[in-house]
Formats: sequence, C-alpha cells, structure tokens
Amino acid sequence: MVAAPCARRLARRSHSALLAALTVLLLQTLVVWNFSSLDSGAGERRGGAAAGDSIYFEDPHFAEEDIGVQEGAPPFGSHCVESGFPILFLLRCLNEVRGKRTLTILNRSYSYAKHVTRDPQPSPVITLETQDGYFSHRPREKVRTDSNNENSVPKDFENVDNSNFAPRTQKQKHQPELTKKPPRGQKELLKRKREQEEKGRGRPSPEKGPNEVLPPGERVAVNGSRGKDAPRLPHARKSGGSSPEAKPDQPLRCDISGKEAISALSRSKSKHCRQEIGETYCRHRLGLLMPEKVTRLCPLEGKANKNVQWDEDSVEYMLANPVRIAFVLVVHGRASRQLQRMFKAIYHKDHFYYIHVDKRSNYLHRQVLQFARQYSNVRVTPWRMATIWGGASLLSTYLQSMRDLLEMTDWPWDFFINLSAADYPIRTNDQLVAFLSRYRDMNFLKSHGRDNARFIRKQGLDRLFLECDAHMWRLGDRRIPEGIAVDGGSDWFLLNRKFVEYVTFSTDDLVTKMKQFYSYTLLPAESFFHTVLENSPHCDTMVDNNLRITNWNRKLGCKCQYKHIVDWCGCSPNDFKPQDFHRFQQTARPTFFARKFEAVVNQEIIGQLDYYLYGNYPAGTPGLRSYWENVFDEPDGVHSLSDVALTLYHSFSRLGLRRAEASLRAPGESSCRYYPMGHPASVHLYFLADRFQGFLIKHHATNLAVSKLETLETWVMPKKVFKIASPPSDFGRLQFSEVGTDWDAKERLFRNFGGLLGPMDEPVGMQKWGKGPNVTVTVIWVDPVNIIAATYDILIESTAEFTHYKPPLNLPLRPGVWTVKILHHWVPVAETKFLVAPLTFSNRQPIKPEEALRLHNGPLRSAYMEQSFQSLNPVLSLPINPAQVEQARRNAASVGATLERWLDSLVGGMWTAMDICATGPSACPVMQTCSQTAWSSFSPDPKSELGAVKPDGRLR
Repeated sequence: MVAAPCARRLARRSHSALLAALTVLLLQTLVVWNFSSLDSGAGERRGGAAAGDSIYFEDPHFAEEDIGVQEGAPPFGSHCVESGFPILFLLRCLNEVRGKRTLTILNRSYSYAKHVTRDPQPSPVITLETQDGYFSHRPREKVRTDSNNENSVPKDFENVDNSNFAPRTQKQKHQPELTKKPPRGQKELLKRKREQEEKGRGRPSPEKGPNEVLPPGERVAVNGSRGKDAPRLPHARKSGGSSPEAKPDQPLRCDISGKEAISALSRSKSKHCRQEIGETYCRHRLGLLMPEKVTRLCPLEGKANKNVQWDEDSVEYMLANPVRIAFVLVVHGRASRQLQRMFKAIYHKDHFYYIHVDKRSNYLHRQVLQFARQYSNVRVTPWRMATIWGGASLLSTYLQSMRDLLEMTDWPWDFFINLSAADYPIRTNDQLVAFLSRYRDMNFLKSHGRDNARFIRKQGLDRLFLECDAHMWRLGDRRIPEGIAVDGGSDWFLLNRKFVEYVTFSTDDLVTKMKQFYSYTLLPAESFFHTVLENSPHCDTMVDNNLRITNWNRKLGCKCQYKHIVDWCGCSPNDFKPQDFHRFQQTARPTFFARKFEAVVNQEIIGQLDYYLYGNYPAGTPGLRSYWENVFDEPDGVHSLSDVALTLYHSFSRLGLRRAEASLRAPGESSCRYYPMGHPASVHLYFLADRFQGFLIKHHATNLAVSKLETLETWVMPKKVFKIASPPSDFGRLQFSEVGTDWDAKERLFRNFGGLLGPMDEPVGMQKWGKGPNVTVTVIWVDPVNIIAATYDILIESTAEFTHYKPPLNLPLRPGVWTVKILHHWVPVAETKFLVAPLTFSNRQPIKPEEALRLHNGPLRSAYMEQSFQSLNPVLSLPINPAQVEQARRNAASVGATLERWLDSLVGGMWTAMDICATGPSACPVMQTCSQTAWSSFSPDPKSELGAVKPDGRLR
C-alpha cells in the first residue's frame, strides 16, 4: 500500500503536526469497560467491544526498556516520525521497533482491523558490558537493579524506575504511541460533564482527570472475593460497605482510562480476576477504597529506636522466666529435607511451631503433616494460601497465623518469629532465649534506613495493586494517607505478644485503616508492621534490627526476575556459600538467623553452620555430603508433569531395566529381566558434594521370572558433553559451556537440572569465562542433521564471568543430539552437546502419529531463522548427508515401540544408568536393597531425619 501524498508531505513538514494527529487518534481509542457484561470469550478478553467501538490495546510490556534505550539515544520512535508515514503506518513502525508483536486497531475512522506482525532480525554482535546478563533478539524487559524485597531498596536507585511500564523517575523520552492527553477544549468539556454528573449524585469529584466518571444511575457494588482455602480476614474486606448507594447485586461501572488498569485487564486470564480488577479500579477512582487520613497514636515525635546490646556471656546465667517463642514457618516448594534439617536445628520442647505450606506445594504439605504428628508443640495451619512473591496474601498469612496463635490458649508464647525454609540459625536456642528474655518488651524490625519519600516511591507504596490469579496487578497511582509516618524494610521480624494482640484485635482507626490500605499494596509485609508500630501506642518498643543477616548482592539479585508474578521489579537475596561463613561469626551486633540457603545450590555451607552450632556428627555417619530433593511424587498425579519430563522419566526407567538385565548374564536366566509397568512413582534430584549426580527414578516393573510386581529405583547420570578442541587453541578464557532452560541469573545455574529439553523448548546457551582481555567469539548452533540453526558473535568484556543467550529459533526443534560450537577467529575452541528428546507423550497421553510428525520434523523448510547459514557448512566441515536427513524424516513419523527405541537410543548416548536397586524383596539375586546403598533416596540421611526429643529438649 502506498502512503497518501498528503500524509507524507505533512510528516515531512512538521513532526508536531503528525504527533498531534496521532494524539487525536489515540484519544478516540480509549477503552470503555462495562463490567456487567464480562464473559470468558476471546472477544471479552480483548475488551468485548462492539462493532464501531474505538479500541487501542496497548501491549502491557511495550515500554522503552523493552528495546534497551540508552542515555543520550534519540527519542523512541523518532525514525518512524522522520520516515513520513501516515498515522496507521506510524503505529505500525512504532510497533515493529520492539520485534514480533501484534497491534490491533479498531477505529471509527476505519472500517477494518489491521494485524501487523514482523519477525525481528537478529543482531550480528552481542556486547557484554556486565558480568552477567541475558541477551536475546526477542524483546525483553530491561534488566534493572531495582529492589523491593526485605529492606531491599538499593543504594543506586536515584536514576532507576521500578516499573513495567513507561519511565517515571527517569527523564521522559518522546513516546507518541503512549500519548493520551486530549485537546484542551475536549478536556474542559469532559471535566464539566463529570462535574455535572457528580453534582447530580451529591458526591464531590474524587480526583482530577478526564473520562473517569460514574455513569448516571449506576451504584457502587461491594464485591470482595478470595480463594476458597483462604480465611476471611478483617483487613481484606472492602471499604465502603456502609455506603447508602451500595448494592451488592448490581455491578460497578466506570470508564477505564488508566493504562495500568487497561494493561491488567488485557493480561488477566479469568473472568473473576477481570471483574475484581475493574471493580477495584472504579472504587479507587471514586474515592471509596483508600483511607485519606489516619490517626497517629504514638505519643513520641519522630521515630523511636531503642539500642540493644549483645553479651555473649549472658547465656551462662540461669533465667528465672525465659521467654517462649512461637515460630511461624511459611514454606513452599519441594525441599522437604532442607526444611526438616532447619526445623531440627531450631526445635526445642519449650517453643511452639506453626507451619503454613503454600497451597500449591502439595508434596511439601504431605511431608510436613507427616513429621508434625510426632510433636505436640508443632501444628500445621488448617488453611492454606498461595503466598506469591510480593503478594498481599503473605500479609494475610501472617495476620491469620497471629490470630490462630492467640486463640490457642494452650500455647503460652511470648514472641512471634517468622522463618522460611531458606533460613538457618546462626546462634543456639539458649543464646536466642537469653537475649529475648532480656528485651521481652521490645519489637525487632529492620527499617530501610533511607530517605522516606524515596522509599515510598521505589517500594511502590504510592501505587495501587491487586492480587488475583496468583499475580499482583498494578492498577494506578494512589496517595499515602495523611497523619502518619510510613516506614518499612524487611518482612522478617520478631514481635512480642502484646503488639501482636494489638495488631490482631484492635479496632482503632490506625489498625483498621492500615489493614485496608495494605490490602492493595505490593510487598505489604515489608511495611505494614513497621508503619503500625511506629504510629501506635507501642512505638517506643521498636528496635531497628530484625536479628538477621541477609545475603544481598544487588548486582546479581536484582534482575527483575519476578515480573511474571508482579507488575514491578524486585530483588532476591543470594544463597550463602562457604566463603561467607566468616559473616556468621561477627559479634558487633546481635544476629540469630541468616538467609538465604539452598541445598541444591550449596549444601556445604549449611553443614559448616550446623557443625559450628552443635558439633560434628560421629565419624562414619552416612549421607552427610549427599542431598536429595523430590521433583515428582505419585500422589501429585501425572498431570503435574510436562510431556518432556514424563517422556524422559520413562526412558530412564527402561535404561535401568536394561542395566538390571545385563547384570546377570547366565544363559537362559530371566530372574533379572523386567517389563515396565505404569508411570514412574517418584523422581528425585541427587547431589553429592554439591555436584549434580543425576535423577533417581522410582518405578514399578514385573519380574518376568516370577511374574511378580517389584518396585525399583534407577540412578541415571548425564554424560560429560563439554569438550575442549583438540589440539587446544591459544584462547584460554573459556572454562565451561552448557545448554539448558530456566537460567537463574542470580545463582548462575540452570534450574532445569539435567537439561531435559523437548521440541518446543527454547534453549539458552551459557558460557563461563576466566579473566583476560576483551575478545569476540563466534557461537554456532548445529542441529542433528548438520543444519546450522544459528550463529552469532559475542563480545566478552575482560571482567565477564558468565554469558548466556537464547537464540530466537523457530520451533519445533528437530529431535536428536545438537552441538554448540565456540570459535575464536574461526578456530574451534570448544563444543558442547545437548539432547532434544522426541516425545512419546502428548498431554500425558501416548502421542498420535499426526502429533509426532508435527513435533518431530523440525521447523518449516528446516529454517530455524529467517536467514540461512548453509554457506558456512563447507567452512566448518559440516556436510549434510541426504541419507541422514531421510532417516530423520522416517524417525519423525514413528510412534509406539519404534518411537521408544529411537528415544532410548538417543538417551543412552547422553545418559548412563549408574545403578538400580529394589525397595523391597526381589527375585533378581544380584539386585541390592535401596536402603543399603549410599545413593538411593531410601538410603539413610541422619542430618535430615527427625527422631525423639533428647533430654535437653532438642532434636539436634
């Protein structure tokens, strides 16, 4: 289509005129939502607009950070303006800047909808300016150092905005596609119209802003909703319930014009969540949601801060009335053995333990219920919530736990301490009790210690958030209530019983309104208790110390890694390593706990700390250097597994059965021959000396000699696939290379242990570097039939330690063994291999022929990217063998036993069956019992096993 000459001349003549036209177009395209007619159809998900409605759906992640705008760069989209496109083509140009996206425009001025897509062209050179970063041709959020977790406002926040959307605190860059300001005359008309409507209802206008009014005749609905398993908490109730206009059976209506709310509506998946987003937004715009003023009840001026002293010798004195502690453990995940080891370290018969397990962690919940039955002072919450990172549900969990503990009249506790499974004590129980008994009237919370206004802005306290569908949605701005001082910091604290009673049962203005305010707050547990305490009659009991050491490394921990959970950037502490042990021995200030610890990352540091506190285990104690973590358990159901995992777990089981058969080679002997039965029963990760050793697959099989079912466990280990070129090149900076998914930039490892990949996965290539001069290397990805799928150069800075990059490959990937080659000046340096497994299951059912052919034949025309790299095959000595290509096509069409044989041959080339054992009696004479091995998940693990309480009241 040729652009109109008038439009081209207009664009060439004046940028401002073109932008003004764009402004008018976007004004026409504001979304009007009617929440009484929401349904679950696709049209409703896109706004439910009727024909002729004006709608512009903005991509929720379309911001300057998506395309990596740097300081001093020309304004975003300026080249589009200079190109002279008419309006619709200008929108297309702006959309194409950030890669493959779809922009839908339905406009009164045009009688059709346009869908504009374009595949991005990869950059030939990737520059690495940091030690660790994620580099992809696909649009990504800009990596930030923002922080919102546990006293987490970093010191370099001055010029960084914490947002998924357009920049706020940075210098604004020109963004014509986000302009929504109406012309002055139209704005005044809208303002007068709204004032007339508000006057007709007798309600003052809540806030300035066009297009945000309550339509005539509509009423405000009070419709709070929570998950079935979550208890009803006072702070979670909607305000405005006493309004004379409130009619619960009548839905709320208002015009949604805020881009954050529109973005949330376009991304939310459930009707219930969209309804709640709309109602919350409307109630907020009408001034019915947030308290405007709160009464301060603290008699002091300013912030109280009591100084406390730590005396190592105080523990030696006998306490007349030692405090008793209620430990609230809020846990999730599958690391049951690490949790049991931590519980073993903190347990004492005089304390109380109340455990909440995330409602999504059913395996861990079963394990906790099992060990809690052994002790009368351990209970598990009868209710469960999904305690997502940064969510309001975490505060709800703490408040409900406090109420439960206060109602347990048989538990006379004095202090409330919250812990996670990633915590560990760094001083003994006797030392903790001695210290808290001395300061039994104090409350211990860690404040941010920085400028309060900056903390509010960077923490997002001046933004409205709503939690639903296990996500924190950002809906707009709000004001901090007048009359109080807002504070915050870490969400790990120690509170005395008197203050817990006040927070739980008080109905005064401060507590009631703060519960309402923090029901719609990001990371509320990091600020609620600080703010209430500082403004309450108990304000003189605050100690600015939460008695913890947290392992912060902003450079690694602040990667905006929670954007899939919350519309905000956040940070997370790093795991402690052995080199950090000296930090636990400091005595400058009182500290009793540390975080974070992860046994799958490093168990050695946990052992060091445990031995430091309680002494070494006896010589010869088994399992001290081993760690097992469950990744699948039969009660979870096979539906909890991906098709890739289910496929490979079955193949691993068959690999183990072949090893069992080969172990007894007597002619005609069948006592060690088995036929596999059913799905795997459980799967564990196995680590030894902090090195991944592979998977342990518990599975059922019929012994063919006696026709009896036996339960076996197979240990499979990945083969080494990284290989330095021979002869070695002069380039010596590369230390290791690996391919996988779920790259953790904070801990710098793949969370997909073992690298289980299927045709629809998007692999990431990682390289580990030694120090040296700046260099450029070439990375080449080769598929199983020697088709070069991708090639790119990486500039490695002298200080770079890790690099990782995900090439934008077209899917599906061809199953088989892939090779990633690394070259320096086109001289081979090293290579690594990875397996893309063909799937024997689709949706947890045996795969059908048409599905197998679609998934196993590679991308269309074998084109992994738009450009072809076929000319490099002769240069790299990678001939494409027609017979090999034909065999790959035949394999792609295979199903059933033929497919299993192909899969098992590939798996056998990349994995080794190290051993197999039986959990019970076996007809195979050489089969060992699992409990007698050193590697099985059934082998002894004394460091994590819980037994009877010892005479001194401890378990450890």
